[in-house]
Amino acid sequence: MYFTDKGIEELVERRGEEEVGIGWLAERLREFVDLNPEFEVPVERLATWLARLDDDED
Repeated sequence: MYFTDKGIEELVERRGEEEVGIGWLAERLREFVDLNPEFEVPVERLATWLARLDDDED
């Protein structure tokens, strides 16, 4: 188990019944980076990975 699993599990427990839009998620990521600029690169990588999930893996 990775350390991040604890945070992911908490997210599911607290908000697992909610549905959110991509716009809402993007704003929360921007807010997080504004408050924690040292995480800019990991957040950028996560956002890019999420954006490309459906791309063909040629």
